[in-house]
Amino acid sequence: MTIQLASGGQVKRHSYQQNAEMNVTPFVDVMLVLLIIFMVVAPIATVEVPLDLPSNTANPVPRQSDPIYISIQQQGGIYLQNELSDLAGISGALRRLAKGDTDTRILLRGDIHAEYGRVMEVMNVLQKDGYSKIALVAEDATSK
Repeated sequence: MTIQLASGGQVKRHSYQQNAEMNVTPFVDVMLVLLIIFMVVAPIATVEVPLDLPSNTANPVPRQSDPIYISIQQQGGIYLQNELSDLAGISGALRRLAKGDTDTRILLRGDIHAEYGRVMEVMNVLQKDGYSKIALVAEDATSK
């Protein structure tokens, strides 16, 4: 189809069909690149973070019953309430204090410089004995 211009020239007019489909290929390409980036960066962002724990800003939970405190000192000493104990003696002493009730709340207090492995050893003993209500105690950050 040609159109006649007033100046005497001719212009060809093509009749193209309109394509109403979206081309999603660039969108898929961008999403795959982002997925790969996040898969590579996410593990790196959570490894080897230097820590100086603990502090806590959450409101304390009201007590429901008198809990039993287990304290771990920096040198690794373990105290059940105010009595010095060792890792092997925790089970018997705790059973006596809790009167056999494994639903007793236990508050585990660890010194900021105590070895993490020592804290986990105590938690493992408590879990093996069936105690499931174990909470970690931290210092209130607003009181500093």
